[in-house]
Amino acid sequence: MGYLFILKYQLSAQDCKQEDIVERLGAAGCDDALIGIGQPGRIALEFTREADSAQAALLSALADVKRVVPSARLIEAGPDFVGLTDVAKLVGTTRQNMRKLMVNHATSFPPPVHDGSIAVWHLVDVLKWLLARGTYPVAAGVAEVAETAKQVNLAKAAPALAPAMQRQLQALLV
Repeated sequence: MGYLFILKYQLSAQDCKQEDIVERLGAAGCDDALIGIGQPGRIALEFTREADSAQAALLSALADVKRVVPSARLIEAGPDFVGLTDVAKLVGTTRQNMRKLMVNHATSFPPPVHDGSIAVWHLVDVLKWLLARGTYPVAAGVAEVAETAKQVNLAKAAPALAPAMQRQLQALLV
């Protein structure tokens, strides 16, 4: 099955010639990715990768990029962090309808990972909620990719926690 996902990277100062990286990625077999080089010092790769699972697809792409550009630092794997507009587009409804669902089901709708003037959710959490309700279609593989992207992003963030703080937070947040 083909899995669609995005990997965004921060490039190092010694390895920031984007055109060179595009060439190296192509030569290394990452011809299943569209490469965006719009922002200086960053690169985004939109993969459509064939694999047995979303996890296999993402992990192989991460390994390929690490092999070709070892100094690149992953910023984010996606689709993961989304607003209501993003979710609405994926399931074929309006942002207003998604907001209405969130407000009318405030106790069961997944909590955002950031709540401010713009709220942000993990896509897979909202998709699972919608799938459980059975009212909106979700394309095959999208929830699986979103779950894997979420796991990659959580794993990326976890080492930043001090071990003592991590133990205390686990006791308080579970």
